[in-house]
Amino acid sequence: MGAGPAGIYAADILDKSDADVTIDLYERMPAPFGLIRYGVAPDHPRIKGIVNALHKVLDRPNIRLLGNIDYGTDLKLDDLREFYDAVIFSTGASSDRELDLPGIDLDGSHGAADFVSWYDGHPDVPRTWPLTATSVAVLGVGNVALDVARILAKTADELLSTDIPPNVYEGLKASPVTDVHVFGRRGPAQAKFTPLELRELDHSPNVEVIVHAEDMEFDEGSIAALRASKQVDMIVKTLQDWAIRDQGDRPKRLHLHFFHSPAEVLGDDGKVVGLRTERTEYTGDGNVRGTGEFHDWDVQAVYRAVGYLSSHLPEVPFDHTSGTVPNQAGRVLDLDDNQLPGVYVTGWIKRGPIGLIGHTKGDALETITSLLADVDTLASPVRPEPEAVIDFLNERGIPFTTWEGWGKLDAHEKSLGEPQGRERVKVVERDEMLRVSRA
Repeated sequence: MGAGPAGIYAADILDKSDADVTIDLYERMPAPFGLIRYGVAPDHPRIKGIVNALHKVLDRPNIRLLGNIDYGTDLKLDDLREFYDAVIFSTGASSDRELDLPGIDLDGSHGAADFVSWYDGHPDVPRTWPLTATSVAVLGVGNVALDVARILAKTADELLSTDIPPNVYEGLKASPVTDVHVFGRRGPAQAKFTPLELRELDHSPNVEVIVHAEDMEFDEGSIAALRASKQVDMIVKTLQDWAIRDQGDRPKRLHLHFFHSPAEVLGDDGKVVGLRTERTEYTGDGNVRGTGEFHDWDVQAVYRAVGYLSSHLPEVPFDHTSGTVPNQAGRVLDLDDNQLPGVYVTGWIKRGPIGLIGHTKGDALETITSLLADVDTLASPVRPEPEAVIDFLNERGIPFTTWEGWGKLDAHEKSLGEPQGRERVKVVERDEMLRVSRA
């Protein structure tokens, strides 16, 4: 369940095993690729290049794509057990983790996941976004925070070479934003973004990246982190270079602030009018504590990018604190820590929304290894023939899509982009995606 990278990697490993197997990949969206299509910023062509490898997996005859099917509504676990020896859930994480902060519910306070879904053309979110602020705060220093900051700061015309749909282009073009402030609670050595993601901030001819020299502090724990990780060292060197250079005159500014812990979202008449942060300081081991020194920032919108959270799947145990399905090496466990027969997990629903896309390969390998070790103990399905589930979906009137249908939608999106000299223009409306895919 889930045809994003995690599900496709699992299908790839299982298909390459010695097992005599056929695999159906279910997907809630009419199109495959999950996070890459609806979670990666449109100006990341290198990451989107992963689609080429995933495409080759889905091209295999033993793997079948069934899209536009919502688990829990269109079918449930008991239904799946009629047709399959085993079920692997790879549904990822699409909701924002909550942030307990005064004023976080004010008008103008947003979750990063919702904004990402909007600019990536997700069919289940509104077509418009309230881009009225001139100064914006982004809370968090991970890759998602940088994606949000970069998309807010760039001009719409810079993104016109990507696959952004027309409604996103028009929304960003009308945005009056001039300053984007990114806040991290700890220091530069504890930032969670990657060196590549950081350096991409400075590639825009319209965005000045500003780092403050007073934020370039390091304690013993930070120095140890620098010595232990080449990646951390690269991040810090880039930030140090930016902190000492002369500020240029690009029309928009993206500020990276460290040692600022959000304390309150300030409001007036129910709307965001500012952000209050508390200055922090190192404790010696890379952690920080508050200093009691507060600063109010004049911003009219706040985006929290403090992590994603998976959703509870019907009929499957769920840990609401970690946002994961309890499991042992991918085997789903019930409330008594007993294995739920024939049910497995992989990807973010298994380990939480951390790490890069490629890290899900290790998850998939562990899960498939467990599945193959359990083969002799799996209950046989009542209706194992491949067409049985197709009959089931048709009987329920579910307008599902297929790999062949994705080929039609893929070609259609490319044809929309061709007159504009673009690789593609993403179709947003679900009905239109279905119309093209099922033509």
